[in-house]
Amino acid sequence: MLFCVPGARVHGFRLPWMTQQEVARRLGLSRSAIVQIEAGNRDVSSLELKRLAYLFGRDIREFVAESCDEQDTLDALFRAHPDVAEQPQVVKKLRECMALGRELMNLERLLGIDRDITPLATYPPSMPQNRWDAIQQGERLAEAERCRLGLGTAPLPDLPALLEMQGVRTALVDLPASVSGLTLNDRDAAPLVIVNRIHPPLRRRFSFAHEYGHIIADRERLGLVNRPLKHDDLVEVRANSFAASFLMPHKGVQRFIAWLGKGKPSRAYAKIFDEQEVLSAEGRTEPGSQDVQLYDLVQMAHHFGTSRISALYRLRNLRLVTEREFDRLKALDESGKGRQIADLLGLPESDQEAARGTFQHRFLGLALEAYRRDKIAPSKLKALAAMVELSPADVDRLIECSGLDEDAAVSPHAR
Repeated sequence: MLFCVPGARVHGFRLPWMTQQEVARRLGLSRSAIVQIEAGNRDVSSLELKRLAYLFGRDIREFVAESCDEQDTLDALFRAHPDVAEQPQVVKKLRECMALGRELMNLERLLGIDRDITPLATYPPSMPQNRWDAIQQGERLAEAERCRLGLGTAPLPDLPALLEMQGVRTALVDLPASVSGLTLNDRDAAPLVIVNRIHPPLRRRFSFAHEYGHIIADRERLGLVNRPLKHDDLVEVRANSFAASFLMPHKGVQRFIAWLGKGKPSRAYAKIFDEQEVLSAEGRTEPGSQDVQLYDLVQMAHHFGTSRISALYRLRNLRLVTEREFDRLKALDESGKGRQIADLLGLPESDQEAARGTFQHRFLGLALEAYRRDKIAPSKLKALAAMVELSPADVDRLIECSGLDEDAAVSPHAR
């Protein structure tokens, strides 16, 4: 489907998942009006342009651009995953997220904020040849990114906040249960990571890390959808490996297990050469003293902010538990004993990402600053606030608490 504005070059939007009748219904126009707009025979009002921009997840200025790029982010996502496009509520939330991101960029532009101050790292590795290669690539990427961010081996902080500091927009959206999250790499806006709100908090945390792996390794792909059952997709395997290693770095896990008094070999040998002869020594740990227990697993999972099953798989991959120990601990946790131990130890599951549906705090902060500088009118401030579900009354309170109502009295531009 092509749209153009009279007096400007045609800017293409081909969306096979949306008919002319559907576009007409959403714009409140007749189908014949849409046909005339496509043909360039009908003027388009500013309101209609605004609705078109929202509908296609684009900036309003792109409809009057001198050149065009027909590969739209949402279009690419829906082409690759048509089942997502068939769910109106999901499509609606994706459009809202895209619109929020563009308004954020407009605020940054108004305030002269340079997006390059926090450049997003990219590590474009070669395409994995097999699962083992994908796992190894993911681990190397995680180690490199932790090093770049100066995180060392410590547990990660609030992941949405970490991503936002790297210039990535984040959102929690109710998605189909089979979808953990998705990534949108809009060429004209900051990358967007969306995670399924209906999933448990620790699963969401893993999903944020998984999508971050896509952001730094798969920027050439406009849209990716993460489904847990896509085990044969090597790009997804790599992102899963990245997430596990990013959340639970190898050395960090080893140090934590050592802090619990575990992880030593059952036997250790040492040889010392003093330029004349070799001296040998052997040390043994007490039998069974190094076996990882369920309460050790519970503490490790809480320490790194992961689920117990994710922590257990990490221990197995790092060969800190045997296959037999893995099966024993997994069965114990599945019986409910892991959760009981966590409750008794005072270690409830973290819900730190639950309240962070979007980058709301920064978005509203920039909107207030633009309002303070007379870059936007009160009506625009309230319209922006409504996008993050803040009522006009709450906006008035926010203005009052910020002291901006006093500034308005002396402003050279009467608000």
